[in-house]
Amino acid sequence: MAHVTIFGTGNMANAIGGVFAEGGSSVTYISAEESGTAPIVGDIVVLAVPYPAVAGILSAYGEQLAGKTVVDITNPLNFETFDSLVVPAGSSAAAEIQAALPQSSVVKAFNTTFAATLVAKTVGGAPTTVQVAGDSAEAKSALIAAIAAGGVQAIDAGALSRAHELEALGFLQLTLAVREAISWTGGFAVVR
Repeated sequence: MAHVTIFGTGNMANAIGGVFAEGGSSVTYISAEESGTAPIVGDIVVLAVPYPAVAGILSAYGEQLAGKTVVDITNPLNFETFDSLVVPAGSSAAAEIQAALPQSSVVKAFNTTFAATLVAKTVGGAPTTVQVAGDSAEAKSALIAAIAAGGVQAIDAGALSRAHELEALGFLQLTLAVREAISWTGGFAVVR
């Protein structure tokens, strides 16, 4: 059983927390108002916040995050124009977070799923699958096991460098949903 701390209390935070709780993990949430004062109690820490909020969390909790698995779910969108990503070309939000937290194991996950597909555990008739990228095999394995215990499929998407492609895919999916080309209950599925 994992102990998970989730930064955020929105739809994604609650959907992710629900998956972990269904799998027997203990889940603690830290709201925006509590950020900076509430302690991290989990082995796995999920950043279920918009990308601009990440810097403040890292500043306030950097030392507490050492030795933890830090799960980045963000899609680093330019929220003013909604037409580009704000990380350097060829990089990713996850890579930027890993650079800021060298003593943590950062993994990218959940950014290519919507909250509704995590709750339903299906997308377009196929099982919802969380893609997990990271450089620590141990961190990925523990995260994948906790997700699978909650009834959602997960797949190892490779090294943390694959977060670049996962963020591009997440960005595409979000722009399609915003344009109502797909619904917020739809999205991309992994068919094995």
